[in-house]
This record gives sequence, C-alpha cells and structure tokens, in this order.
Amino acid sequence: MTVHDPIIASASGNRKAIPDDATMLRAAAELTREYSKADPAIYWPDMLASALVGYAGLATAILADSTVLALASGLVAMLALYRAASFIHELTHIRKGALPGFRLAWNLMVGIPLMIPSFMYEGVHTQHHARTRYGTADDPEYLPLALMKPWSLPLFIIVASLAPVGLILRYAVLTPLGIIVPPLRRMVREQYSALSINPAYRRRAPEGEFRRQWFWQEAGACLFALMLVASPLFLGWKPLLIYMAVHSSMTVINQLRTLVAHLWENDGDAMTVTAQYLDSVNVPPPSPLAAIWAPVGLRYHALHHLLPSVPYHALGKAHARLMATLDEQSPYRGGNYAGMWPLVGKIARSTMVKR
Repeated sequence: MTVHDPIIASASGNRKAIPDDATMLRAAAELTREYSKADPAIYWPDMLASALVGYAGLATAILADSTVLALASGLVAMLALYRAASFIHELTHIRKGALPGFRLAWNLMVGIPLMIPSFMYEGVHTQHHARTRYGTADDPEYLPLALMKPWSLPLFIIVASLAPVGLILRYAVLTPLGIIVPPLRRMVREQYSALSINPAYRRRAPEGEFRRQWFWQEAGACLFALMLVASPLFLGWKPLLIYMAVHSSMTVINQLRTLVAHLWENDGDAMTVTAQYLDSVNVPPPSPLAAIWAPVGLRYHALHHLLPSVPYHALGKAHARLMATLDEQSPYRGGNYAGMWPLVGKIARSTMVKR
C-alpha cells in the first residue's frame, strides 16, 4: 500500500528538502473545518466500555483457577485497558469545554489506576506537533531511531516492558521523597513527569489551572502506587504480579505502535508540514489488526499530523475523503503503509546502514 514516489524516496533521510504540497494541505484544512467536532456519544461509551471490560478481565485473571482462563482474561484486560489508556492522546487535543467531565472521569478510571495521569502527556504531546519542534532535539516524542545503532530498537522495547516498575518507583518513592527534598522534586518534575522518548527533554514547571490539575492527579497516582506496594501484605503477590504483567504487556504494544508511528529519519533539522507527514505513518484499512494495536484513531498517525484537531472517530472518514480527492501523485499516498511488521523491518534495515 506504500507509494514509492521517486521524489519522496530521494528525500528519505533528508526530510528538510521536501517542500510543502499546497494541494494536500489545502484539502486537509477544508476537512478540519468539517470534521473537527468531538462527539460525546462516541467518546463516553467507548472509553467507559474499554475501561470496564479491561478491569473485568483483570479481575477474572486474578481470581481464575485455570491457567488458560487466566491467560485469556489477561489478554482481554491488556487489550481493553490499552484502548482505554489510548484516550490520553485525545485529551491533549480536545478543545476546552467540548467534553465536560471527560478528563476527570478518564483520570479517575484509567489514568490514576494505571499511573499515567493525563498531566504526563498534556503540555508535552502538543510540543511534538509544533511546526518548528517536530523531529528536532526539542521534540519530546522524537528520536532518529532509523539513524541509530541496531541495538537501539530492542532496547527501545525492553525499556517499555519495565514501565510498571518505573511508575511505581516514580509515584510510591520519588513523589513522597520530593515533598521533603525540593531538589529531588525538581528533578522528578523535569525528567520523570512526561510520557516522552527523548531523554534530553526537560519539563517546565506547570502554571495556573494546569498546576492544580497536576497536583491532584499526582497525589492520586501516589496513593494508588502506595496501595500497590502494600497490597502483597493483604492480598498476596498474585494480584500485583498479574496487574504488572498486564500493564507491562500493554506498554510494550504501545511502544511497538510508537516505533512504527514514524519513520524516524529526520536528522534534527526543522521540517515542512509535508515532510513531517511523510515521516509519519498511516496504516489504513484493509489492514486487519491495526485497529487493535493502534486503537482510538492511532492507525492514522500521519493524517493526525495534518489534522491534529480532528477527533479520532472522524479520521477514517477524513482519510477516505482525501484518498478520493487527491490524485495518484499526491504525497498523501506516500504516508500509507500495509502493517506493523513491514514497518519494523524497514526501520531495522535502516539502522544497519553504515553512515
């Protein structure tokens, strides 16, 4: 499904050389006006059902006597909670007042119990969309993975598998200690308070209303992490270990999804919007599994970089409209790929090229 346009291919690895395509950008802007409204009748049932199915699966996995039932329930829990957690991406783009109460409900049901409250993504992800930041050293969500050493890819996934351990340490240990050790508190805020992949990224102190949101979300995650640490004293080790296995598996899938969300070929210079699009990835239908490993519209990640304000439930319609409107030579088709594993292979092969 990939379009190998010779102009696009020759610019691979030199993304800054790709000029903006006015026709594609104009068509995308028109769709933004048409599809920009978030529908509460879709958001609320989707998020609530995903969370409830996830926790039901988690409870069944913990209580099951059968290994087969426990594994099957754990798989259901992982996939459903992964979908529920993916709404954190939508929270960063939803216009203020569009979905009253949704942020609060998501944090109480998903963000705090998974120790990924929305403050860890809000104010971070929008920098990834900044025109002059994307793909540069100031982008918290970008690393030139395709230009790095081959061992960087497995390390990228292994680190993700340790996420629940890191989150427990962050909230059950570092948060309480930070209250009495101000320098530690600053370090935690700067280096361990963002869902980012750029290790050089440093977060600024929150201000205003966001500071108040940060406070109660962090306090809730801290209390939950402390309960997790204490849970073996009252419930034994099984619930905690199953929770961590589900959480780890969920994070690994998300990291794989992140790995193929971009081609990671930029060398640090600012890029045009079209170049940013072509460094990003759509996995549209008929790919049968993309809706599972890239839920809540994440299968249209390249399109999302053109239409960041369009809600997830409208991205499929927007994609179909652009495919029907733009001609065969449009750069838009160069952002469409067939599935996860061909993309993993493409990035892995790129890391093996001597530079």
